[in-house]
Amino acid sequence: MKRRAGTRLAAALLPFTLATGLVAEIPPFAEQTPPPAPDYGIAANWAAGPFGAGASAVVPPGASAAARRPDADVFYVHPTTFKAKDRWNQDLADDATNRWTDVSVIARQASAFNGCCRVWAPRYRQASFVDRDGGRDRAMELAYTDVARAFDWFLAHRDGRRPFILAGHSQGGWMVAALLERKVQGTPLQSRLIAAYIIGINLGEGEFGTRFKGITPCATPAQTGCVVQWNALLPSANLPVMAGLYQSTYVKTYGDNPGKLTLCTNPLTFDRNRPAAGAEASRGAVPGDPGEGTPQPLVAGKVAARCEQGLLLVDPDPALGLKPLPGGVMHYHDIGLFYADLRANAVLRTRAWFKAARR
Repeated sequence: MKRRAGTRLAAALLPFTLATGLVAEIPPFAEQTPPPAPDYGIAANWAAGPFGAGASAVVPPGASAAARRPDADVFYVHPTTFKAKDRWNQDLADDATNRWTDVSVIARQASAFNGCCRVWAPRYRQASFVDRDGGRDRAMELAYTDVARAFDWFLAHRDGRRPFILAGHSQGGWMVAALLERKVQGTPLQSRLIAAYIIGINLGEGEFGTRFKGITPCATPAQTGCVVQWNALLPSANLPVMAGLYQSTYVKTYGDNPGKLTLCTNPLTFDRNRPAAGAEASRGAVPGDPGEGTPQPLVAGKVAARCEQGLLLVDPDPALGLKPLPGGVMHYHDIGLFYADLRANAVLRTRAWFKAARR
């Protein structure tokens, strides 16, 4: 079955790309020489991991403490931070993009996992937002070759007895889903998987049992070896249109069947039997836009959320200062809205994995 590399991310970001003009005249993919492939034995090619924690060591005020001697690892893949309109893939010598990656997502997303785990976060030749003649699919597959090699390097340079989390957002979520499918399921690694947090893309419910065999959506907060996913929208979004858009990639591959419903996990509950929760359940969101330095102090009790038609409808307090993308899309805040909730859940699942391993 043919994989559609860029379509999931394109569907998630379509309102944004149309509104901001991030569709550019760009040479066909085959006519542009890719930037050099990274060597993962070099410190510069990791945002966090074997050569230091970098921005992933951040602990926002109000967050629980970082683990002092973590017994687990997280392999985290960052979302798109490369916004060039004339190149398909980032050159890792692009220091400006690397710095923005660290400030905007390593400090605000990857750091959520330092309460349970040692964070490994590779830099990779990420695909840009632009598309032309199917070039985005090829740019995404090129990016994946880096992520796959980084994952292999991660496996070769860590204690293989340690469990691990896979985590990624947006383009990084697509990469993590591909790793789960191509390198983890059906291998001995699967028994070491604490969970996969695949956030901000649009996996269909029906992909579990077809694309992913022996791996299920997480049904309860402490379940391990399973998958979590959500896409955040404001209640003002045109939900039928957005749901149909997000389901379209499943339909193209598997057909128009009930499995097209996008997987939605409510990160205020992490419980499939509790798809809605009020703001009182929120442990702490990161307010404001990304910027230099430590993220602003977490604010609890200011975000309500519910799963509806496979998408996560969120109602953040305006005082948080979180700006939506066009169409009520809260893509940039998928993790920041639930920073403390995600942090606590990663700790809970890690403890549950070790408890089960001791039996």
